[in-house]
Amino acid sequence: MSVSSVNVRRRVLLQGACAMPCLGMFSSSRAQTVTEEFQQLVQGLATGSPEAVARDERYWRQVARFYEKTRGIVNLEHGYWGKMATPVLNHYLEATRRINRQNAFYARKGYETDLAQSVQRTAEALGVGEDEIVLTRNASESILNLIRQYRGLKPGDVVLYADVDYPAFKRDMAWMGTARGVKPVMLTLPSRATQQQILDAYLQAFEQYPRARLLLLTHVSNQHGLVVPVREIVAAARKRGIDVFCDNAQSWGLLDYTMDELDVDFAVFNLHKWIGSPVGVGALYIRRSALHKIAPFPGVSDPEENHIHNRAHIATSNFAAMISVPAALDFHQAIGGKNKQARLNYLRSLWMNEAESLERIELLGGADEASRTGMGSFRIRGKTTIADAQALQARIEKEFGVFTVIRKGLASGACVRVTPQVFNTPDEIEQLLAALKAINRKPA
Repeated sequence: MSVSSVNVRRRVLLQGACAMPCLGMFSSSRAQTVTEEFQQLVQGLATGSPEAVARDERYWRQVARFYEKTRGIVNLEHGYWGKMATPVLNHYLEATRRINRQNAFYARKGYETDLAQSVQRTAEALGVGEDEIVLTRNASESILNLIRQYRGLKPGDVVLYADVDYPAFKRDMAWMGTARGVKPVMLTLPSRATQQQILDAYLQAFEQYPRARLLLLTHVSNQHGLVVPVREIVAAARKRGIDVFCDNAQSWGLLDYTMDELDVDFAVFNLHKWIGSPVGVGALYIRRSALHKIAPFPGVSDPEENHIHNRAHIATSNFAAMISVPAALDFHQAIGGKNKQARLNYLRSLWMNEAESLERIELLGGADEASRTGMGSFRIRGKTTIADAQALQARIEKEFGVFTVIRKGLASGACVRVTPQVFNTPDEIEQLLAALKAINRKPA
């Protein structure tokens, strides 16, 4: 869907809401104006393939005008949560002021309509039905709904997860051992792997654990950006009667895809990472035909088993954040999901390709292009403790002015993660690379 068609549709919706001018449909005219301004600024740019656009520095300079960058340091840690573009921020601030002014009058009478719009836009962007999506506060909340309410286990069954999974999710899977009487098993993936090697590891686990009934699968690892071949693993799991919970917290927006490409029944998302919504917006996806496998939220009745919103209960949440989802999707789609993916991959390649030849630097994650994203990780060879990673991160920050973050939880040890955003420049990536070259020459 083009940005212009989105804007037209939003204007029509606004006209339809005029009967209640104080309630509903916070489609900010300011956000629309800035999105249109973006289109004017990039007119004539970004006309080639995503790979060509990724190298068009004129285009990305215009994109960067819509973000306020961290001052005083090169910030290459955007995997925690994503910065809002200015039109999204303005929409969010306007919504916050208006909701604060109207208080419960809005929450009781207008919020439901606006929230439905956010659900609709999220479902459209993922290529699923509105009855298959419920908005939550984050992916962690969503995965707990699945794990706690999953009906498909009995004592003695096996639940599988891997070292590349999010640490809190691994703890949740292990919790099922005592809470549900099942056997939790953690797989270890290679610190660098190809798509085939990853698939083989899961296939081997399926053969080794014939009583496996549930698998936690991470689309993109928060540790080092490794892309897991979800569709192929899910197909193999389904043949063996194994359900799959897919963690898409880091993947949506970092990669450009719709849910039919993954073919999963259950997935969790963060919209406040690479989609660029305000902090505090996640999503839970349950395929319509699989809804019966997840019980309603404790204390909630759903005798017909057909309401996904009964699978989560987020109580009072940040109304303004939830209803700013359409603005975030507008701007994400204005840049273009494929363009964003290509740009982030390009920025990653600028440092990782050269770092491959640095003898003391060990790279982690994907060993082939299909297994890589814009996110990457590294460490000094032989230095795998958390203290080692902390010292390396601190040195890069203090001596070279580049901010990164450590990650722990991999079976092979701790590492330093790099996550640039679309407004980062090749010069900033060069500053990181210069730090790695200096460290390679001169140990601390």
